[in-house]
Amino acid sequence: MEIPLLTDITIILGASVLVIYLFQRLNLPTILGYLMTGIIAGPYVLGLVSASHEVEVLAEIGVILLLFIIGMEFSLKSLAAIKNSVFIGGAVQVGLTIAITALIAYWADFELNRAIFLGFVFSLSSTAIVLKLLQERNEVNSPHGKVALAILIFQDIIVVPMMLLTPILSGQGGDLWATLAELFLKAALVILVVLFGARYLIPILLHEVAKTKSRELFILFIVVICFAVAWATSSIGLSLALGAFLAGLIISESDYSYQATGFIIPFREIFTSFFFVSIGMLLDVTFLISNLPVILGILALAFVFKALIASTAAFVLQYPMRTAILTGLSLFQVGEFAFILSEVGMEYDLLSENTYQYFLSVSILSMAITPFVIQHSGRVTKLFSRSRLSDKMSILNTNKDTVTEEQAVEELKDHTIIIGFGVNGRNVARAAKFAGIPYVIIEMNADTVKQERAKGEPILYGDATSAFMLEHVKVYSARVAIIAISDPPATKAIVTSIRSICPTVHVIVRTRFMHEMSEQMRLGASEVIPEEFETSVEIFTRLLHKYLVPQDEIESFVQNIRSDNYEMLRPHEFSHKRIAEINIPNINISSLRVQNGNKDVVGKKIIESQIRSRWGVNILAIQRADTYLSNIEADTEIRQDDILYLAGRPEDISNFHELIKV
Repeated sequence: MEIPLLTDITIILGASVLVIYLFQRLNLPTILGYLMTGIIAGPYVLGLVSASHEVEVLAEIGVILLLFIIGMEFSLKSLAAIKNSVFIGGAVQVGLTIAITALIAYWADFELNRAIFLGFVFSLSSTAIVLKLLQERNEVNSPHGKVALAILIFQDIIVVPMMLLTPILSGQGGDLWATLAELFLKAALVILVVLFGARYLIPILLHEVAKTKSRELFILFIVVICFAVAWATSSIGLSLALGAFLAGLIISESDYSYQATGFIIPFREIFTSFFFVSIGMLLDVTFLISNLPVILGILALAFVFKALIASTAAFVLQYPMRTAILTGLSLFQVGEFAFILSEVGMEYDLLSENTYQYFLSVSILSMAITPFVIQHSGRVTKLFSRSRLSDKMSILNTNKDTVTEEQAVEELKDHTIIIGFGVNGRNVARAAKFAGIPYVIIEMNADTVKQERAKGEPILYGDATSAFMLEHVKVYSARVAIIAISDPPATKAIVTSIRSICPTVHVIVRTRFMHEMSEQMRLGASEVIPEEFETSVEIFTRLLHKYLVPQDEIESFVQNIRSDNYEMLRPHEFSHKRIAEINIPNINISSLRVQNGNKDVVGKKIIESQIRSRWGVNILAIQRADTYLSNIEADTEIRQDDILYLAGRPEDISNFHELIKV
C-alpha cells in the first residue's frame, strides 16, 4: 500500500539534508536552506511533492511546537511585565503599517478597500522565523527580543479581527460588533482557564505524572497540554500559535518546564523544518524572474518602511535607539499569518491573482533575507551609534530621567558604574551601598528606572552602548564599570565603547557561557565572570560541605579553581594590556580586617612581626576606625579591628588571612 505523504516526507527530509549540508559548508543560514529546499521540491520547479496540503499540516505543527517552547521559556510574570509593549508597541506598529501601506497602495491606483487590506497583510511579521533566530542567538530575553516578541504576540491576536473585517471591506459582512463581542467573551474565558491552569491545576497534575517516573507518560501529558490549548484557542477563532504560546506559559509556572523543553525540542526541529519548506514551495520562480525589478522595488520599500515603523514603536515604548533599531531590523519581513489572511482576501476578491503573486514573492524574499539582516544588525547599530543623530536621540530619551540627577552626576568620582539592573545589578548595588562605594546605574527599562528612582537609587535611563551616555556618567573618572545584562551583542558594544573613552577603568563583565569569555577579553574587558562556570563552583562547594570538608579548605580550593580556569581562558595577547599586568605579574591588592588577637601580629610593630619576610605580603595602608594611615613605617603598630590593605600573591594573602581571621 503506497502512502503519498510518506513519500513526500522522505523527499523533503532527504533534500533538506543535502541542501542544509551544502549551506552549512558555505556558512549560510539553515532557514535559507529549508526555504531553498521547498523552492526546489515545490510545484514550480521539480514538482517532487504532491501532498502539499498534508505538508502544510505538518508545518502548522512545527509552528505550534516552536511557540510552545517560547512560552515555556517565559512566565506569566514576565509576560505581565511586557503588557505595555504588547498593546502599545503592537498597536503602534500594526496601525502605522496599515496606514502607510494603504496610502502608498491608494496612491498606486488601488481601490481604498483593497489598499487597506494590503495594509493588513503587510503589517504582519514572521513569528516563526524571528523567534527561531532570536532563540539561536540567545536574544529572546534581550531588550529588543522582548519588544519583538511583544509586537508579534499583538500581531497574532489582531489577525483574528482582521479576518472578521475582511468581509466588511468586500461589502459582504454581517453583524461585525456581535461577532467581535462573542470573540472577546471567548478570549476572556480562555485567559481565565489559562490562569487557573497555570496557578493551580497543571502544577498538581504534572507533579502526579512526574511521581510515576514514566518518561512516556510525561511526554504524552506535555504534548496533550500543548495541542489541547492550541485547539481550544483555534476553536474560538484565535490562532493555533497563540494557543501554543499560552500552553507554554502554563507549563512555565511549574517546576518541570526545563524537563519538558528537553523532551519537546527534538520534535520541534523536525516539524519546523516542514514549515520553512512549505513556505518555499509557494514561490513561483517563473513569476519572480519575469517581474524581478518590480518585486525588488516593493521589497526595498517594505523593508525600509516596516523597519522604521517597528523602530518607532520601540522608541514610543521609551527604549533607547539601539534597541529600537534592532527591533526594526527583526520585524521588517512579511509573516506566515499574512499568507492565511491573503487567502481570505482572495476568497473575497480583495486581492487579484497578479497582486497575490507579487505579495507571495515579496513575502518569501523578505523571509529569506531575514537571517542575514538579523546576523548583521549589530553592525548597523554600531554605525548608527557613531552618528550625531544617535547622540541627539539619546539626549531626547534620557533628558527626562537625568535632569533631577544632574547634581549627583556632577559629584561622581572614583565611582562604580552598574549597567543593567536585573538580579545581578541589584545585588552589586546592594553590596556597593553596604560598603559605602559611590555608584550610578544605567538601565533601559523605563518602568524599572521610575520605580527605583522613587526608592532613591541613583539610576539613569539610557543605552550604555552610546558614548554620550557613558561620558554623562563620567566613565573616564570611574574606578569600575560592571556590565550585568543578558545581551551578548550589546555587552560587546558596551565594552568597546568604554575602551574607546577610557583605557584605565576596570571593566567586569557578566556573561552566560564560558566560550564568550575570550571575545569579551579581546575587546577590552578586565574580568569576565561566566554564570555557567560560577554555577558549577556553587554546586561543588555545596557538595564538599555535605562531605564535611573543612571550610578553609573549600575556600582555598575554590580560589585555586577560579584562578586556574580564568587564567586559562584569558587570551594572552591583547593590545590593551595594563602596566600593572605587565610589570607586576600574579600580584593582588586586598583588604583584610584583623579579627583576632594573634600575638604574632596584634600589638606589635611591623618590623617586629616581620610580616613581609614571614608571610610575603606588603602593607600599603591601614584603616583604623575613621582614620586612614597611608604613610606606613617599620615601627607602625598593628591593632585589632584594623583594616589592612595588602599587596601580595593570592596564596600569600590567603595564608595571612587565615592567621588574622576569627
